[in-house]
Amino acid sequence: MKTETKLKISTLFIVILLLGSPFFLQAQNNYVESLAGPDFTLPMQFISGGSFKMGSPKTELGHFGDESPQHIVTVNDFWIGQFEITWDLYNLFVSRELDAQQKIKSSDSEVQIDVDAVSGATTPYVEMSFGMGIDNFPAICMTQLAAVKFCEWLSAMTGHFYRLPTEAEWEYACRAGSESAYSFGEDIGQLSEFAWYAENSNDKYQKVGTKKPNAWGLYDMHGNVAEWTLDQYIPTAYGARTNGVNNPLEAGEKVYPKTVRGGSWMDKPNRLRSAARRPSSKQWKKRDPQIPKSKWWHTDAPFVGFRVVRPLITPTEEEQKKYWKYESTQ
Repeated sequence: MKTETKLKISTLFIVILLLGSPFFLQAQNNYVESLAGPDFTLPMQFISGGSFKMGSPKTELGHFGDESPQHIVTVNDFWIGQFEITWDLYNLFVSRELDAQQKIKSSDSEVQIDVDAVSGATTPYVEMSFGMGIDNFPAICMTQLAAVKFCEWLSAMTGHFYRLPTEAEWEYACRAGSESAYSFGEDIGQLSEFAWYAENSNDKYQKVGTKKPNAWGLYDMHGNVAEWTLDQYIPTAYGARTNGVNNPLEAGEKVYPKTVRGGSWMDKPNRLRSAARRPSSKQWKKRDPQIPKSKWWHTDAPFVGFRVVRPLITPTEEEQKKYWKYESTQ
């Protein structure tokens, strides 16, 4: 047999092995994370990494200066929550009733920490849904620290590594291959088909997944509740980047401002655009009567929630801690 033929056969054999491997199959598939049975589940959507144009042109209707200049960004493969985290799941983290049911760790587990080592949120002094609904409604009012610690808790419970999305990952997932103001195009007349916002929300958030998803199967990326990202909010960050930057993250120790994306049930259409950015603020705790003010809750931010990400390439244990650390007082 000729050497060239042998090489072709060997290459084909390797490809077949890779295609049949559990890792490859898992990487290409969506899955549902389950906590303590079928009652508490988290559908995760696989997003193939790639390059996209981040930000918006000055000609885009509703454009803000912090969305410029547009630049090419590349992100790696990841899974992202199909829906925003709901109260059904978030209250499990607050109550910690399921901690004893964490999955047994093995050498294959992405995360080795014990759930007892994860800091827990305090019970809020008021009912934080403000009567807008709990069952299958998005969790709101948590600080970025609380969202980060939920991710750590979820990781400890499941053995899979979860964190908040970076701004770049969030926008890439929201755009779903589009370069328009919204994932579905430029026509604001279609917005009500995909989003809950000021004009159709009846002054409250709505159940997740009740509008159309974007082209990649993600719900409520526009509206319902705005969503935390990992990034420090730096209005001039894009100007410091060069085209082709890989997996950008504006890391920072400052508690405020962090970046929130997607717009909410309280917002006008321009705040729901794929490129729109918003900084968090100390004013989101203005009515908190506690001294010191809670580091877990934003009493004045009933418009903020989050969804989670699981990167295909699991970071080292040391890197995992960096994503979860945010221990400063909020």
